[in-house]
Amino acid sequence: MKYRKLGDSDLEVSVITFGAWAAGGWMWGGTKRNEAVKAIQESYHVGVTSIDTAPIYGQGLSEEIVGEAIKNIPRDKVQLLTKYGMRWDLQKGDLAMRSKDNSGKDIDIYKYAGKDSIIKECEDSLRRLGTDYIDLYQIHWPDQTTAVEESMEAVSRLIEQGKVRYAGVSNYSAELMRQAERYVPLVSNQVPYSMVKRDIEKDVVPYCIQHNKAILAYSPLERGLLTGKMKPGYKFGVDDHRSAIHFYTDENLEKVNLFLNKIKPLAQEKNASLSQLVLRWTVQQPGITIALAGARNAEQALQNAAALNIELSSEEIEFITKHLNQLELLP
Repeated sequence: MKYRKLGDSDLEVSVITFGAWAAGGWMWGGTKRNEAVKAIQESYHVGVTSIDTAPIYGQGLSEEIVGEAIKNIPRDKVQLLTKYGMRWDLQKGDLAMRSKDNSGKDIDIYKYAGKDSIIKECEDSLRRLGTDYIDLYQIHWPDQTTAVEESMEAVSRLIEQGKVRYAGVSNYSAELMRQAERYVPLVSNQVPYSMVKRDIEKDVVPYCIQHNKAILAYSPLERGLLTGKMKPGYKFGVDDHRSAIHFYTDENLEKVNLFLNKIKPLAQEKNASLSQLVLRWTVQQPGITIALAGARNAEQALQNAAALNIELSSEEIEFITKHLNQLELLP
């Protein structure tokens, strides 16, 4: 495993970080708690020391699973990255979506990052994670109903109290990052980035490179799309959010698999899976600091971690990118 610092902080994280959204089950058709715990623990044993989670993932369940998984690991040997600003238990702020919890109950989810809410969320996260501090605390989504100043000053206060080490943002534009930095130093922005979703290369990547901010790329495998395991006709479970996303139409699955078949010989040459090749390409892109890779079981987690064992030359990166730039997906 390799490690990189977030921005100009002294917080060093594993380049493959365990993404614990799927571990919480929410929007992924449920979870098997014991397997999720084992996946995190097995990842740690091969050097994945960083875990990214959020209260909304399973409405607290993901954080509880993370807490259980790390309870026998020295606290200074792991880095806990979590978030705030999405409430399913408070009807306040900006309605984000209507969803269902893991038991099938209807829930309304709000983007809300008011000061009192952030303080409460932090205490709840600390309890679920079984720790007295969070390494990186990130606003989950922009909240249009609360001034950026109020949200960031609340996090600044938590840093002063020692409950949070560093502040980050998630799903923020470069302009919003600029605004937030007036009130608290930011070390990172967590944003969606994959071979088929490269919008951030226009403004977020240049901003972060210029201002020495880390980029935490989430969904680098585009939620399974880039693994090569999804073929036209693929059937999702009833509670799986991917069924309504354009990437997973039969037409786009066919186009993506044609692209993957072009780079598959390179993966075979490296004795690697397509997933590993994709993850390695991702963390070698300009400005990308780490990739968050989710896993539902230990086997997947170990496969993700092994992506860092691959070496890709600049010529091999160019070869992959050349074929990627010819891929045109339907909206």
